Amino acid sequence: MDEPVYILGISAFYHDSAAALLRNGEIVAAAQEERFTRRKHDFAFPEQAVRYCLAEAGIDEGRLNHVVYYEKPLLRFERLLETYLGYAPAGFGQFMMSMPAWLKQKLHLPREMDRALRRKYRGRYLFCGHHESHAASAFFPSPFDEAAILTMDGVGEWATASIGKGSGNRIEILQELRFPHSLGLLYSAFTYYTGFKVNSGEYKLMGLAPYGQPRFYDLIMSKLLDLKDDGSFRLDMDYFAYCHADVMISPKFERLFGNARRAPESPITQFHMDIAASIQKVTEEIMLRMAHHAYRRTGLKNLVLAGGVALNCVGNGRLLREGPFERIWIQPAAGDAGGALGAALFAWYQLLENERAIEPSDLQHGSLLGPAYTQAQVVEFLESVGAGYKAYEDEGELLDAVADAVAGEQVVGWFHGRMEFGPRALGSRSILGDARSARMQSRINLKIKFRESFRPFAPSVLEERAADYFALEGTSPYMLVVAPVQQGQRLDASADHATLQGIDLLKVPRSTVPGVTHVDYSARVQTVDPVRHGRYYRLIKRIEEKTGCPMVINTSFNIRGEPIVCSPNDAYRCFMATGMDLLVLENCLLLKDEQRDVEQHGIDQYLARFELD
Repeated sequence: MDEPVYILGISAFYHDSAAALLRNGEIVAAAQEERFTRRKHDFAFPEQAVRYCLAEAGIDEGRLNHVVYYEKPLLRFERLLETYLGYAPAGFGQFMMSMPAWLKQKLHLPREMDRALRRKYRGRYLFCGHHESHAASAFFPSPFDEAAILTMDGVGEWATASIGKGSGNRIEILQELRFPHSLGLLYSAFTYYTGFKVNSGEYKLMGLAPYGQPRFYDLIMSKLLDLKDDGSFRLDMDYFAYCHADVMISPKFERLFGNARRAPESPITQFHMDIAASIQKVTEEIMLRMAHHAYRRTGLKNLVLAGGVALNCVGNGRLLREGPFERIWIQPAAGDAGGALGAALFAWYQLLENERAIEPSDLQHGSLLGPAYTQAQVVEFLESVGAGYKAYEDEGELLDAVADAVAGEQVVGWFHGRMEFGPRALGSRSILGDARSARMQSRINLKIKFRESFRPFAPSVLEERAADYFALEGTSPYMLVVAPVQQGQRLDASADHATLQGIDLLKVPRSTVPGVTHVDYSARVQTVDPVRHGRYYRLIKRIEEKTGCPMVINTSFNIRGEPIVCSPNDAYRCFMATGMDLLVLENCLLLKDEQRDVEQHGIDQYLARFELD
């Protein structure tokens, strides 16, 4: 029997470093470096993620057949040089700051990878284009034999968006939008303007948008960009500074909107909400135009998406409802982390010309591609810290206890199976609450996550019951589509809308499941099925049996600024420092009021470990 072929994909040095490993084309493991280092969006070379992937496969570095990096650094360097020269002397300071990292590290990737792989890898290093990696990550794991491909992000080497097509074991890029004209950077400019952190706070801007009115939409469309029917556009760079400075916008940008940039952590006003609503509407319009153009260029009925902009779940929902495609599939790790997986898949299918396998769902394994911990490992850890716990032999008894807790408005830390790959907690590393509770959103935001009160929560709903609550076409196992709440589940809040605005809108329940209903009657839906989600499905089924409600609040198991927990130790520390009522670690259940020395795990000390995002 032939020896299996192992391909390692790597993304590193910009944000969300990650590693992914294939064995004969099958995804064995994938993980972001942040989960191991506990530094959110860690961009360092993913040494720990690589070690995990190799351990999962039971091999060492010497068994790797190919190692593939997710972009071409020389082309990125070319873009940087041309950009700095084009803006000289304005960008000289930024140029001098960036050059040491390039000269010492980024231009010497083979050397860096040799070191990280302990000089055991004997093959050549391969380099895939940034948007090729995104496109490969979107198409090759998808359930489609043919599909149009749309990638959108900040910037790779030169491209900021691309339209392509995939067929069988090949992808082809047909058209590109090029730097500095970028939908991702446009959205990040507004993220920066509203006081949130670039490359981290974009989802906050999206969550803030429903509180406002898009009254600046026309101003943005007339002054900041020239948008064409095919979705391509040119930005007026007089309003932006990201080409030559370490800020996103120019003073002219601030003058246009009549206010200075919001200081981080300062009060959010109706102005900022209206700004968020306006740029969200612009973004959705561009996404729709690009999708329509992709349909015209390819003539294909399916669409796949990747790149950081593909994490804009509201825009994805509109593409699904209003776009020309019959079916859409989105890479769960759509950002740079997913580039590691895409690079590996590109090598297996397109470079090595292997026949492509297609599954009716997808090849992503529910995106549960990270480490798992055995019951024995969990017990050993709990004993080492002197935790009080009950170990359940019978799964049904454990699920009964957790379902009763959720029904009683208790907040549950849930840890089971393999960790998720990508930014969404999908029921393996999650904090759970009662979707029927009107007070859950504020309690979890303020007392457990320690984040902004306006942030909405997602429902995990039984796949077979999703249509009863949400106007969702198809399924959404990766929580990447926002859908309207069904009319029959809505509560009339029209009278309250006349007297309330901004954050005060949160005070008004809008549906029979207020814990997961945003102020615009929408929800970021995760559909849960027994094949992908196993025990998590069975838990929600048990909750439905007890309460009649086929869903739970699902938010990531972490606090603000912290990566999603990876290990039992991570989960326990987060549980002890926050207001969670109970913790489930595999078959063990911990009650907060049965733990000793809770006061030693204070939130202030815990928060200080993580940089605010």
